[in-house]
Amino acid sequence: MSAEKKGGVDESRYRMETQLIYGRDFTPKWNYQHHVIPPLSSSVIYRLDSVERGAEGFVEFANPEYLSEDRDPIYIYDRLGEPNKDMLEENLAHVERGETAVTFSAGMGAISSVLGVLTKAGEEIVANGTLYGCTYSLLKNWFPRWNVKTTFVDLKNVENLKNAVTDKTRVVYFESPSNPTLEVIDVAETRKAIDEINETRGEEEKIHIVVDNTFATPYCQRPLEHGAHFVVHSLTKGIGGFGADMGGVVVGPRKWKDRILLFRKDLGAVMSPKAAWPVLTYGLSTLHLRLSRMVKSAWKLAEFLETRDEIEYVNYPGLKSYHRHDIAKKQMLDFEGEFAPGALLFFGLKGETNEEKKERGRRFMNYAAENAYTLTLAVSLGHTRTLIEHPASMTHSMIPTEELVEAGVDPGGVRIALGLENVDDLIQDVERCLEAV
Repeated sequence: MSAEKKGGVDESRYRMETQLIYGRDFTPKWNYQHHVIPPLSSSVIYRLDSVERGAEGFVEFANPEYLSEDRDPIYIYDRLGEPNKDMLEENLAHVERGETAVTFSAGMGAISSVLGVLTKAGEEIVANGTLYGCTYSLLKNWFPRWNVKTTFVDLKNVENLKNAVTDKTRVVYFESPSNPTLEVIDVAETRKAIDEINETRGEEEKIHIVVDNTFATPYCQRPLEHGAHFVVHSLTKGIGGFGADMGGVVVGPRKWKDRILLFRKDLGAVMSPKAAWPVLTYGLSTLHLRLSRMVKSAWKLAEFLETRDEIEYVNYPGLKSYHRHDIAKKQMLDFEGEFAPGALLFFGLKGETNEEKKERGRRFMNYAAENAYTLTLAVSLGHTRTLIEHPASMTHSMIPTEELVEAGVDPGGVRIALGLENVDDLIQDVERCLEAV
């Protein structure tokens, strides 16, 4: 989204909260200047005026010479591009402070594509040891089939990164905050270390930093501003905001757009226009309103949990007791530069043994599912409802307790993704659940 003038309007004069509602005053992706909101495109194919126009459209697709944000595109087939996705991509690139964006049918489509473009057989990825389960599976089970190796290390310590990098490393990948434990990784420190390594490398051997920013959303953090090369999101979560549509996005340098588009075309993880339109129309325009309330609620809930005897610890970047608090304060900032430590927290229930902790977590979940009005036992995050999950009993239930501990997942750990409820009602329900266990 550029600061393009139309009728004397310069969007760059306005704050991001306002730009999220209006987007570009005009976009060549579709002439909708007489619509209050962009129309929903429902056609998979587009009529061509001549075979010459069709040929021109195929030549232009994913061609760096034609990949201009201000160029009127020739639409042919939905998998190549269509107005709703293109407009959404403009706005997502703008809000993340990136040059360009490509959307996908799900967050995993975005992650698979950017890693697939940045690596080839014989090359390597260094990833943080704590990751979303499907991302871990992708790197552990599927990329090795293409002879792409992943080394998992604790990236909170930059020395671990330096020791893990080899001549074959092409990507450093992590989430910040991480899923599910809310670990924060210093993006700027990571970039400094990678820059020192890249100084001795040719263009084709350089390492790129890819950050999954799903937990923070652009409202709380923009990793590109701190040195990341690419950002990925599950649009299903905080950006989409209502749990009704799936999607993903890669935001990064314009010079990589052609390869990412081709990867999307050939692997087919294309976002539906009917999914892109609500994210563009409802999700982005309300992002600042929803996240500002969620952050305040998460902060208040975290402070409450710290006072409870049943709780061993609370991982929330906004708490002064949080071990990465100073790093979070440096990079988790809203559009006005204020500290915005996110809308999720992770806390551990006490127990004499790890098995007892796991059992208490299970009991907390089951009691909440049956008795708590404001706590919904469900996966995902960024919803209007507060969602809770217990990894040891759910997503990681097949892993023995000892292995969970070795992997850094607390058997008694509970993840809460704040919704839009009155926070006092939420605290009331959490207190009842704690007393029950």
